[in-house]
Amino acid sequence: MAEEAQVDYSLANSDTLTKYKTAARIAHQVLETVTGWCIEGEKILTICERGDKLLDEEVGKVYKGKKISKGVGHPTTVSPSSFVTPYTPLASDPADAATVLKRGEVVKIQLGAQIDGFGTIVGDTIIVPSQENEDNDISGREADLLLATYYANELLLRLMIPNGLLSMGSEEEKKKATAEKPISQSKITQLLDKVVKSYECNLVENTTSWVFDRNEIEGKKKIVLAPGEGQKGEGVPEVGEAWGVEMGVSLGSGKVKTLENRPTLHRRTTTTYGLKRPSSRQILSEIVKKFGTFPFSLRQLDDERAAKVGVVECVRSNVVRQYEVIADKDGAPVSRLFTTLAITKNGLMLLSAPPSPDLSKLKTDKRITDPEILKILERPISKSTGTKSKSKKKKKKVAKKAVEEESEETSEDE
Repeated sequence: MAEEAQVDYSLANSDTLTKYKTAARIAHQVLETVTGWCIEGEKILTICERGDKLLDEEVGKVYKGKKISKGVGHPTTVSPSSFVTPYTPLASDPADAATVLKRGEVVKIQLGAQIDGFGTIVGDTIIVPSQENEDNDISGREADLLLATYYANELLLRLMIPNGLLSMGSEEEKKKATAEKPISQSKITQLLDKVVKSYECNLVENTTSWVFDRNEIEGKKKIVLAPGEGQKGEGVPEVGEAWGVEMGVSLGSGKVKTLENRPTLHRRTTTTYGLKRPSSRQILSEIVKKFGTFPFSLRQLDDERAAKVGVVECVRSNVVRQYEVIADKDGAPVSRLFTTLAITKNGLMLLSAPPSPDLSKLKTDKRITDPEILKILERPISKSTGTKSKSKKKKKKVAKKAVEEESEETSEDE
């Protein structure tokens, strides 16, 4: 035990970053595959089951023979149009199990992997294509929603960079920038609100980003966007931290409500309690062994029906947290992105991030005009290292894309 305590699990340890990157590679690979399965008529349950199986298979290929924990860092979830939270139905709930994807539906996909307790989660939003996998342009309100979410996410990433970290100029100028007061969370919400309202959308209430630690995806710091009553963020991002960054945008008011659907996504807490029922103790033991403190679906347990019974006391005793099924209050389509990043001395390292959309296929007459927003979007998210010059050039096009109508020439540059 004494030797275990001496291990450096910070991002300063290259082994820690390698484990994060390995988990991220798996998450990206599975996300790409799962996205391809999301077509008209497919059952959400089937997609989630196949996604988790693929996650297990890919995790099993790495760190073989090593005495470390590894597995699913977040189960595969596929959330229908107005759903805000990750959704993963059970086979034993007939109505939910029968839910299928509809053509043109706004769907959120989220999943993750973990290696030695270092979890990376990634989430993306897609518009469900037909069975023929048509690859058409997206217009109308769906295009507005995707663009609002993309640019709001790009802005949030830049607002998370610590003051002075990427400053240019003299040492005195860098020190002055570093000494500036960090941007407040209310200011962050205000700026993001301007972005989404440019596309006549709204931020989803209580959209929360958390600092990540080993075996913990909801750490001591958090950023809460559009906070509801009694909700507030805490802390500011700093170098040496990993964060799970969430962006949620709605075509409705952004206000949310709890649905009557059974909560199927759970996570063990650090609370200890002497459970009375043998079935509850058995379920908790399986949870600890298989998932540690990472999220899981009841369908991932050996006996789904027994899990539905045994988890009740676990939740009531607060040894397990259940995630309620939350949706847009107006039933309006919601988009959500999830990025896992590391803050290094060179800026942001995007460990697992949703793929950038093909902006040339998103057709709208709306655009961002606020000078302050456009100036922030022009900022890089990391220092140039020479080998990433193309990446840096692309990042500088973010603001340009936000103000210009897409022309054939711009599309070719992209």
